[in-house]
Amino acid sequence: MSSHQASPRPDSLVLYKVHPARVLAVADKIDIEIAGGQTKRVRPKDIVPLHPGPLRSLRELTPCQGALEDAWELLEGTETDLKELAELVFDAFTPATAWATWQLLAEGVWFEGELHAIRPRARELIRREQAERAAKAAAEAEWAALLARLGAGRFADTDRPRLAEVERLAHEQGEHSRILKALGHPETPASAHRFLVRIGYWAPEHNPHPVRCGATLAAPDLPVPALAAPADDTPARLDLTHLAAFAIDDEGNQDPDDAVSLDGERIWVHVADVAALVTPDDALDQAARARGANLYLPEGMINMLPGAVTELLGLGLQPVSPALSFGLRCNADGDLDAIEIHPTLIRATRLSYAEAEARLHEEPLAGLAAAAARYRARRVAAGAASIDLPEVSVRLQQGEVLIRLLDRHGSRAMVTDLMLMAGEATARWCQEQGIPIPFATQAAPERSEQPEGLAAMYAYRRKFKPSRTTVTADRHFGLGLPAYTRATSPLRRYADLLVHQQVRAHLRGAPLLSAEQISLRAGQAEQAGQLVRRAERLSNQHWKLVYLARRQRDWRDEAVVVELGERKAVMLIPSLALEARVRARTELGLNQRLTLGVAEVDLPELDCSFRIRD
Repeated sequence: MSSHQASPRPDSLVLYKVHPARVLAVADKIDIEIAGGQTKRVRPKDIVPLHPGPLRSLRELTPCQGALEDAWELLEGTETDLKELAELVFDAFTPATAWATWQLLAEGVWFEGELHAIRPRARELIRREQAERAAKAAAEAEWAALLARLGAGRFADTDRPRLAEVERLAHEQGEHSRILKALGHPETPASAHRFLVRIGYWAPEHNPHPVRCGATLAAPDLPVPALAAPADDTPARLDLTHLAAFAIDDEGNQDPDDAVSLDGERIWVHVADVAALVTPDDALDQAARARGANLYLPEGMINMLPGAVTELLGLGLQPVSPALSFGLRCNADGDLDAIEIHPTLIRATRLSYAEAEARLHEEPLAGLAAAAARYRARRVAAGAASIDLPEVSVRLQQGEVLIRLLDRHGSRAMVTDLMLMAGEATARWCQEQGIPIPFATQAAPERSEQPEGLAAMYAYRRKFKPSRTTVTADRHFGLGLPAYTRATSPLRRYADLLVHQQVRAHLRGAPLLSAEQISLRAGQAEQAGQLVRRAERLSNQHWKLVYLARRQRDWRDEAVVVELGERKAVMLIPSLALEARVRARTELGLNQRLTLGVAEVDLPELDCSFRIRD
């Protein structure tokens, strides 16, 4: 056929690597011109002749309009070559129509085969191919429009499904984003966060950290059984409703799960009797174990158990509350004796720490405070760390970030020591009864200290070894206790509920969980609890930085130097319980107090830079 000459001649059209080329000269090798005016010397087998020419310039290969479908109908069921097909489609065989015909063949919609054996495709295949290509073209157009919108800093509601990939990356639930890559942004969580804020998909102060940490963001939606009638309780509940009982907690607390009473020399620590409703391996137990603990965010609290459990069992939320009460005496040297545990009924009065503080000089709070002081002195003598680093409460109320410095002295310190008494008493009682429970332990640092000043306390805390949960009782160094378990927050922590379940089973004479079962359940809850604590820590940091960003121009506050480095000093801002790393132009000293201002807040990076103010 005419398109397959033995040897191409100058000014003929040939195909070179699927591109058109013009032959310039023919010898042992062939000189060709390709797009852009470049020339190449190639072997004859590297090219395919398309038209004998003459072709004076590749610019002559302009698009052609032809009767494609008519040609296809004429050729249906037959076979043709490049020249005949060009004449049927374009009414002529020229370099331009030869190139246009080759493009039709390469496109593969209407025709298929080789240059010398071209066949029309079946109509069904053509329609399917056209539909697929139209869909692809529409998708490409939609993608281009999406990138244009997002590049301009806006999005449409219909874009939300496509933006889910960016949100997954921002939540650290994915590693890549096609959108970010196409727009030239780094494929990192911080970059994704910044992008979603910039286009308005996320609010500027959106907190991604609970989702990033994998925390469960809803309380379990499960039915809650009714409490057993008093006559059906085994053992019978001890009636302590005649004692004044005080549930002391932060103002606005929604899950009061402990209260205290004084009966002569006997101290009672009453705890919400959650194990009366939640039994090992029931649906509520499994849900609480999967969550590990309540999630306390500045935005609000998410319970590990349905809210109805708190409504039934929260101390002071009903006129009479069922409790599991821990009775003990704290003698003159701060040691505990006469330990007993009973299911009880109490009447609890709810007090904030501030209200309790105002009544510390009155009985029974005065007697409880005195006992707590004796107990604290014993713990300190045993090496308990006296670390008083600042701690704050961060809350979001009607869009405003409220940060309150917590005073851990007075009524708060009293309640802390009374709860520790209950924990030590429970650990000792369970040891004596041979009851497997999760004990909280902590090994001592290499050297025991009683640091003074924020810098020394900051350094000493960093030397602490992590606390561990184990079924073998051992010393808890940080608390200064020979044995300890967490037993006073079963509405808030699964480990405490696990202790209650074991204690209640023993009191009923029911089978106990084995040490291996306790270890497994405590480990599962601890793993979930770590996610909760990380979500809380990062969320508090996030809202502290929001607070600073809103006050960036005017914010000034005192900071204390707690660590010195070669280029930067670590400073502690007590009012925010926030660490700041600051470059200093002059030499600083530990515990030196300086005024800081905000230089820049970067929420996606969860970072804030400060500068020293004169």
